[in-house]
Amino acid sequence: MVQLLGNLFILSAPSGAGKSSLIKALLTKHADSVQRRNGDLQVSVSHTTRDPRPGEVDGEHYHFVDRAEFERLIEQGAFFEWAEVFGNYYGTSRVTIENTLSKGIDVFLDIDWQGARQVKQQLPDAIGIFILPPSLEVLKSRLDSRGQDSAEVIASRMQKAKDEMSHYDEFDYVLVNDDFSTTLAALESVVFAQRERLDNQKQRNNTLIAELLA
Repeated sequence: MVQLLGNLFILSAPSGAGKSSLIKALLTKHADSVQRRNGDLQVSVSHTTRDPRPGEVDGEHYHFVDRAEFERLIEQGAFFEWAEVFGNYYGTSRVTIENTLSKGIDVFLDIDWQGARQVKQQLPDAIGIFILPPSLEVLKSRLDSRGQDSAEVIASRMQKAKDEMSHYDEFDYVLVNDDFSTTLAALESVVFAQRERLDNQKQRNNTLIAELLA
């Protein structure tokens, strides 16, 4: 396996908790400053068999493939993790993740607890972050406000949310997304503190450290 210089952050949450919005806000905020810190941040683009939602672009939001193609990739061992959710497959490309991390780029995986467990088994140093809503009432309100799903689908998502949230203790960090700005600041702290850990600094700045100690 290639040397992985970047950090792999796994973000999981029930639908409507706000994890995708938090990732997008963090990357937007640090689009320039992160590069000056000798690194970059990137969201992994997963494969899925579900249909694109309005406004979603193939290759940007997801790699949209049919079931036959996805199952072919499973047989080839092409996925770091994969799962079937609500009747559709979702998976993360192993080669893409490893190549990106080898360049010193930090990667965010927006996946469920099942995928997080698979990744952790293969890459124990991955950092797991679970996002909780402040209440079930707020979670349902957020799902309703999307205006994309029927009452039956929302009820199913709420039931699944309870199951997902029962796995919060498998993660390294837990953030309650009550106030978006506060939660974003907490996520930012986790990400940038990880960059300063001893093992990361030794890899990223090995030449500088050698010069300083010469």
